[in-house]
Amino acid sequence: MEIIIGFTIILAILVIGDTISTATKAVIPSVFVQALLFMVGFWTILPKDIVTTAGFANLSLLAMYLLITHMGTMLDLKQLIDQWKTVVIACAGLVGIILGTMTLGRMVFGSDIAFIATPPLTGGTVATLLMGDAAKAKGLEDLIVLPILVYVGQGFVGYPLTSFMLKREDRRLLNAYRSGAMKRVAVAEESGELEGKFRIFPHVPEKYESNTFMLLRLGFVAMLAYFTSDALNKLLAAAGASFTIHKLVVSLIFGVIASEIGFVEKKTLNKANSFGFLMTALLGYIFADLNRSTPEMVAQLIIPLCGILFFGIIGMYIISFFVGKALGESPAMSFSIAMNALYGFPQNFMLTHESAKSVTEDPDEREFLIENTLPKMLVGGFVTVTIASVIIAGIFIGFL
Repeated sequence: MEIIIGFTIILAILVIGDTISTATKAVIPSVFVQALLFMVGFWTILPKDIVTTAGFANLSLLAMYLLITHMGTMLDLKQLIDQWKTVVIACAGLVGIILGTMTLGRMVFGSDIAFIATPPLTGGTVATLLMGDAAKAKGLEDLIVLPILVYVGQGFVGYPLTSFMLKREDRRLLNAYRSGAMKRVAVAEESGELEGKFRIFPHVPEKYESNTFMLLRLGFVAMLAYFTSDALNKLLAAAGASFTIHKLVVSLIFGVIASEIGFVEKKTLNKANSFGFLMTALLGYIFADLNRSTPEMVAQLIIPLCGILFFGIIGMYIISFFVGKALGESPAMSFSIAMNALYGFPQNFMLTHESAKSVTEDPDEREFLIENTLPKMLVGGFVTVTIASVIIAGIFIGFL
């Protein structure tokens, strides 16, 4: 298949999802529709390698570095520090998942299914691959595909649930904003107050501030983050540590610092007219793993899959509800933070923007909502998918 044919087909699927979401005011999330179309497409007419053939594989990795660093520029140091409550709630959600699957789930479906299915439910691709390899090593041939099914299936549950909860939270925030009880975290960009509070780099003269120069500075920050995470992980390995620091976590932090000191501007990718394309490149790739699912796989394990998802999500909701309430967070936001374990970035980014778009047409109100929900969703995704799920998988492998 020619690259332009694959590219056009993938974008058509993305557009269909966006259109349905807009028409239903996000009652049906775009990512849910897109994932369903990709999965059915892979079962029928889509080539298994269409995402790679269309050029999304390498481009998506670049997009991830730049987008995460860019998102760091949308935060400030105080916001990042203030997210400690988000970290606690996200971890509480993971505890709830484990309690649900390892008690009721284990009783109903047995230890092997519970141990293999739980780590993918708490996070993303790495945990899924680790548990698949562990099942293979233990000779559990019937369960090798279970981690993949959990990885695929959790999104179909997580997308609509998160969309529903985020819209509840957005409506609550919007009422408070319209009544004057809450105000914008940052004023409008044109006021000039969004620039870094600790700026040490002077503004680049407008005639030199080209799109490429803005991308160069953002790429340089992401590159520094990569080298820093690599060096830190080598030190951790030498010290015998059993965990690593993910390069994208460092990219987010470096993005915050770079914008605070004025090395890169706030919302750099938007100013460089590159955000939309990079986001599309990333979205086109996140559904690639669906090519490993088959109707037979789904039919074989549909009951234990649904059961594990049910017990895990119920446990997540109960624990995150009480912990969030103790920390002063609303139930809807607490559950949304915890549900990042079911998908992570970039789906959390999409769902957050989609929800804000569905509840108000006013640009200022949308920015207010995003300022109050996106940082929590991003941090929740990093805590669950990027960090904790890998640790959980490493522990659970020893139980098989």
